[in-house]
Amino acid sequence: MTATPTRSAALHLKLDLAAPALNAAMAELWRPAGLVERYGRYLRTMHEVIRASVPLMELAARRCVERGPADPVAGPLARYLERHIEEERGHDDWLLADLAAAGLDPAEPLRRQPPPAVARLVGPQYYWIEHFHPVSLLGYITVLEGNAPAPWLAARLAADTGLPGAAFQTVNHHAVLDCDHSAELDRFLDGLPLDRAQETAVAVSALHTADAATELFARLARGGPPLPSRPERTPDR
Repeated sequence: MTATPTRSAALHLKLDLAAPALNAAMAELWRPAGLVERYGRYLRTMHEVIRASVPLMELAARRCVERGPADPVAGPLARYLERHIEEERGHDDWLLADLAAAGLDPAEPLRRQPPPAVARLVGPQYYWIEHFHPVSLLGYITVLEGNAPAPWLAARLAADTGLPGAAFQTVNHHAVLDCDHSAELDRFLDGLPLDRAQETAVAVSALHTADAATELFARLARGGPPLPSRPERTPDR
């Protein structure tokens, strides 16, 4: 008799169907030709994505508290999110530091409107938190933390671009942190008393996230206008 897969295992089986396209987009993004410019665009775009992580979790945690003890998922989900918020806080600042180390303007991502591809990735999570259930966010987190950079990626990117090692601290940190976070999330998801609709919501969120991330990385791989360099300081006269 075949054992029934756990909830997290079933979710990962669904995501395996989306993995080839996502992996192909990432491989194209990291090809050596033109990588210096693409890496700068990657840092700027990932800042636009990651700066939403803590606000999304804070919103979801608040909505869990509002649901109260009548919702058996809300209490444990709020506690998980509150812990995870502190683990993720400040990661957007790493990306700004990486931009500066790469010789690019770290204030540039803060001046521009994030493009539709970023809104398509992040925006549905706000809607589902507000208009269905905060547990939907676990699908988004599963995909982002389940696709951690390989441990060797930062060194390879530094070699291929010639940029200093300090320009890759975000890649380095997430290669270490996200594997542990992903395993913790799987255990948490398996222990939640989800009903069928909530379980489906997590899967829909995850599959949408994988599709939107694939589109985002494919766009980055195809290129775009170069990033402005960090402004030079003029000597005082």
